[in-house]
Amino acid sequence: MLSPYRVLDLTNERGLLCGQILGDLGADVVQVEPPGGSPARSIGPFYGGEAHPDRSLFWWAYNRNKRAVTLDLDSARGRELFLRLVRSADFLIESDEPGRMAARGLGYDDLATANPGLIYVSITPFGQEGPKAHYAATDLTVWAAGGPLALAGDYDRPPVRVSVPQAFLHGCADAAVGALVALFARHATGRGQHVDVSAQHSVTQATFGATLYKPLGLAQGHRVSGGITYGPLTMRWVYPAKDGYVSVSLLFGSAAGPMTHRLMAYICEEGFCDEATRDKDWDGYYELVFSGREPVEEFERVKQVVESFTKTRTKAELLRAALDRGLLIAPIVTVDEVAASEQLAARAYWRDLEHAELGARVRYPGPFVQFSETPIAYRLRPPCVGEHNRDVFVDELGLSRGELAELEAQGMV
Repeated sequence: MLSPYRVLDLTNERGLLCGQILGDLGADVVQVEPPGGSPARSIGPFYGGEAHPDRSLFWWAYNRNKRAVTLDLDSARGRELFLRLVRSADFLIESDEPGRMAARGLGYDDLATANPGLIYVSITPFGQEGPKAHYAATDLTVWAAGGPLALAGDYDRPPVRVSVPQAFLHGCADAAVGALVALFARHATGRGQHVDVSAQHSVTQATFGATLYKPLGLAQGHRVSGGITYGPLTMRWVYPAKDGYVSVSLLFGSAAGPMTHRLMAYICEEGFCDEATRDKDWDGYYELVFSGREPVEEFERVKQVVESFTKTRTKAELLRAALDRGLLIAPIVTVDEVAASEQLAARAYWRDLEHAELGARVRYPGPFVQFSETPIAYRLRPPCVGEHNRDVFVDELGLSRGELAELEAQGMV
């Protein structure tokens, strides 16, 4: 779909996914790294346990369908070569600190003069302006600034972060969408524009509607590991199974109450609760507790009843019962179980890519979306450091091999 378009990807670990999305959609993505390779290549784990810039699994995860060149953008010669690349590019993606690219003479205003149709995408923690624009930031601080961190963890302890860094992945996905919207606008105007993405903005969208509590005057939800506290009720959504954990939605009201009725009937049938517990008014249970007619301690007892039951069944048994009886139960799968998923196999999700330099084929997660007419193809494995220097600088820009060798000797590529 994007095969006519070229992307220059200057991002570090904060922005790599954006370029990969555009590459998956068919764009010619050229990753421009500093001489020696991107710092993201030093992030482990590493294939075979060997710390090497071409074996970083982090790098592999976010750089398929890209070519890679090295270039010193802090040198005059490097900037001159880069400007030649910019003239034929459609997108540029960068994740430097605000103002850093402009200080090099490579800001949006500078490059739009050379290429008015350029779509210039910036991915930063807090955006290009404002009092936090130049704050140092990590995945943790972006989650904290965006709000989701306050919802994660146990109520009686400090919040906890999600273990795998992903704040900037939200920003990258939004950046890819923003780039495509700007491309659509360019078809009408003929001009590119600056797409300014704040990771803080992106993760604020991931607060499950909690950001609407305050303006709508609603009671604030509070974090509980595997659930949430709402008013006097602590809602629990994770329960132990015989071989792991399951998500159980023990909820009330006209929509969810009937499923809770069926769940408690099943638990009673299996001998884990009495008929009085089974026959509670699960549709109107919120009102029972909020009015004081049902003590909160009784709901705590019910949750223990549910736990006593779920821990005697496997995840598969509980899923089968949920499908047969119309219950809100789902297994919490491990990474190994995802890899062995029959559902993913049926959709031909996993893709193998040849890493000839390692003499190995590596299995990758599949496309983020399936298109009936223009399916995503994994054309290129993640590139090695400077792998396409000759293709880009000699074959496309017209440098001689001697000139490229001279640049290599000077440490510019």
